[in-house]
This record gives sequence, structure tokens and C-alpha cells, in this order.
Amino acid sequence: MKKAIYLSIMFCVAIALVLNVGEAQKRTGTASATELLIPVGSRGLAMSGANIANTFGIDAIYWNPAGLGRMKFAAEGMISRMNYIADINVNYGAVAGSFGGFGVVGLSVKSLDFGDIPLTTEDDPENESQRFFSPGFVTVGLSYARLLTDAISVGGTVKLVSEKIERVSAATPAIDFGVLYRGLVGIRGLNLGVAVKNIGPQMKYDGTALYRNAVSSDGRRPEQKYKSEAASFELPSVVEIGLSYDGSVGENMVWTLGSTFSNNNLYLDEYRIGGEVGYVMESFRIYGRAGYNALARQQDDNIFKFTVGGGISYAAPGIDITFDYAYRDVDFFTGNQMFSLKLGF
Repeated sequence: MKKAIYLSIMFCVAIALVLNVGEAQKRTGTASATELLIPVGSRGLAMSGANIANTFGIDAIYWNPAGLGRMKFAAEGMISRMNYIADINVNYGAVAGSFGGFGVVGLSVKSLDFGDIPLTTEDDPENESQRFFSPGFVTVGLSYARLLTDAISVGGTVKLVSEKIERVSAATPAIDFGVLYRGLVGIRGLNLGVAVKNIGPQMKYDGTALYRNAVSSDGRRPEQKYKSEAASFELPSVVEIGLSYDGSVGENMVWTLGSTFSNNNLYLDEYRIGGEVGYVMESFRIYGRAGYNALARQQDDNIFKFTVGGGISYAAPGIDITFDYAYRDVDFFTGNQMFSLKLGF
């Protein structure tokens, strides 16, 4: 069992080293399916994503799927909504159930709501026809996680990423996997988390909108339809390594401090730090959270910086209800706000 644990951690670290590309080689802005990087779950966002090593339950599906194996209830459900940049809304829903020694299985769906966009063409640049369209960006994931020991949990997610814009579309599978180690080097409260996300083939658009009318440059062939071949682009693969420390003050006060290093194969490295303070009563739990995100270089490129938020939980008979809120400061745009509701049974 110890060998399996060490091999799991070493495998994740090895993947991290393989995907770690030098700054000079990175191609910022050339990734496909960048919606995979939009966070879900108000608790993690309020801590600026510094919760890779202390995420648990259904919240963990996005941040580190290994944390799903530490679900406290037999079943959990979650919905969240974020007001993203440029009037885009992000909707998310997930359910998960524990199957005893087999582990925990979860299903998640994330979609982007762009609203109605005027359809302008070369013949109708002012949209006098009053036609509209709405892109459809949806990611569906199936997750599995389990405890290997009291200290170690592992998990993964298989995702289908789908994008559709008018008469063209693209789809590709992707996988996430992670390891969570609680009580690192025998220190109670010290946790290590490693997550590798968005590993999959390149995305390429196809569809009838890529056909164009054209006349052959040689010969006497009449005007025909020719297809423009779209380029393919890599997924924004990410490796995240996090440390956290949990503690308490007295019988009712608990706190968590976490940090995360994030390496994106098509973006700059990120450093995140965040914390959570909670007051626990018999039936209620109240939390306050904050975090900060910084880029390794070129600080002017970082439009997401500090985050704040909080949450409240109520343990009713037979059900646990949690409401979380997060706010993220955004340069050049209105700040992001996220609301999450979780139910535990």
C-alpha cells in the first residue's frame, strides 16, 4: 500500500515535470477550450484556488478530484452560478454518491451562457434582419475517487468538452486526476495536494459554416463549394501542487491556510495563497475566506488578483445545507461574483 501511495505521488510529480514548459516556449493565448480554466465552487474561488490540498466533497471535482473521496455524506448535490466577464454567466451542477468500499462517483455539468448575440454578415452588417445566435459551451464530467488509506485519497474525472458556434462545432475528451495526502511527514494538519487537469487531444472546429463559394483559378469549372480547414489547438493542460495547514483555536474556531503553484502549458505560472476562518456551533457553521493570485512574471497580464467570500452551513435533521459566496476582483471588467448551494444527505 505504501508503494502504491508513493508511486501515485511520484507519477503526478513526473507529469508536472513533463508539462512544465519554459517561459520562452509558452504560447500564451493559443489554447482551445479555455472555459476549462473558469473555476466553479465559491469556497475555492474565495480562497483564490489555494485549496488544492484541503478541498473535500463535491466541491473537489473541479479543484482536485482526489478530495471527492473525502465526502462527509452518503450523497451530495451542488449548484453554482458565476457572473463572469463580458456579460457571460457560468452555470454548474454536480451530484455525487458514496458506494462504501468501492469509492465515490460524481457527475458534473458546466455550461456558459453568452446570451443572444446579433448575427451580422457581410450582406447584413447592421443585423437589420434581427437574427441572433448563442454559442453553446458545455463540459460534462464523470468522476471517481476513493480513500487508499486514512491519509491518502486519489481521484480522477473523464470529461467531454463541447463547443458550438452557429454552424460549426468542436468536441474532445479530457481527463483530470489528483492525489491528496493528509498529515504529510507525520504532521497533523499539514496536507499536500497534486492535481493534473485537462489532459487530452487537440480541438478542431468543423461544420457547414466552413464551406465557401469559390471559382477555380485554372480550368473552366463553375463556382463550387470549398471547405476551409480549421486549425487545431491544444487544451490548456494544468499541473497544480498545493500545501495547506489546518488548525483550531479553542473548541469552536477553526482555520486553514493554503498555497498553490499552478503551471499552465499555454500560460504563465501562477502562485496563489488563501485562507479560511470558521466558527462552529452545534447546528451552524460560519466561514470567512480570502485569497490572492499572482503571476510569476509580467504582472500587468494578471487581471484576476484578490478574492474574498464567506459561507454558512446549517445541519438540519437528515440534510446539511451550505450557502457560499465569493467575489473576485477583475481588472478592466466588473468583478466576478459566484453563488453556490450545496446539500448533503
